[in-house]
Amino acid sequence: MIDQPFKTKEAWIEYFSTVDIPILRQTARRLEEISLAIDHVNGRDIAAIVLQDPLLAVKVLAYIQRFRSGYLHSDITTIANAVMMIGVNPFFAHFKSPSTIETVLKKEPPQVQLGVLYVIRRVQRASRYAQAWALERHDMNIEEVALAALLHDLAEILLWCFAPRLAIEIRRRQQADPSLRSATAQMQVLGIRLFDLQLALCDAWHLPELLKMLMDDVNAELPRVRNVVLAVNLARHSANDWDNPALPDDFDAIGKLLRIDRQTLLARLNVPDETAWKYLALRP
Repeated sequence: MIDQPFKTKEAWIEYFSTVDIPILRQTARRLEEISLAIDHVNGRDIAAIVLQDPLLAVKVLAYIQRFRSGYLHSDITTIANAVMMIGVNPFFAHFKSPSTIETVLKKEPPQVQLGVLYVIRRVQRASRYAQAWALERHDMNIEEVALAALLHDLAEILLWCFAPRLAIEIRRRQQADPSLRSATAQMQVLGIRLFDLQLALCDAWHLPELLKMLMDDVNAELPRVRNVVLAVNLARHSANDWDNPALPDDFDAIGKLLRIDRQTLLARLNVPDETAWKYLALRP
């Protein structure tokens, strides 16, 4: 485990490129279960499991890039296509007996496991939002959008897995000062923004340029990227409850993206009636 931040971005990249990235214990169990009936398993079955776990998703994408100089001549931007290229039997052979988050963090305080699982649940929720909205928008490739949302906060998840004390310190500073922005707290503790580190990891691991573009908030003027950004923001702002002061702006932006009114949106999001009325009263 890392107790002190590295001095350079390159050192962070080298470290994360050499460690064995764990996956969720639930993911490992589900893969083991379907491997027992491998003759009846197809790529869609595997992809459905991988798309619930951001850490396994990035491991699969990084693995498939090894074939770029051989028979793979174009970017693979979805897990379904990656699994198809790998093959069912080779997939289980390569990802057999993976390490799990729960095992890696078993000696850490309970708050560490809770911290990483909190972030993972948040990105899972963001991915579901992104997928639903991409479907409604008739996006050209819905899984690309859902996958970009799932991987949007990958560096934060990695920090909780391998440098939990630093992750806790970032969270402590933000709790002590609610106005402190995440990027500022990260710079104070790490000397680098996590999102800058994440983009650098995408380059180092040769992840598809399209996914990198979809994850980069700088491109938010593009509808597909805006879909991802708004899904990530909503999942973050509603992670604890529906009372975050940033939510009205989220609702306005999502309504414009989907071309629906706020009442319809709140109903689709299953916002409780006792909270929804407040946001309906605040409509511009």
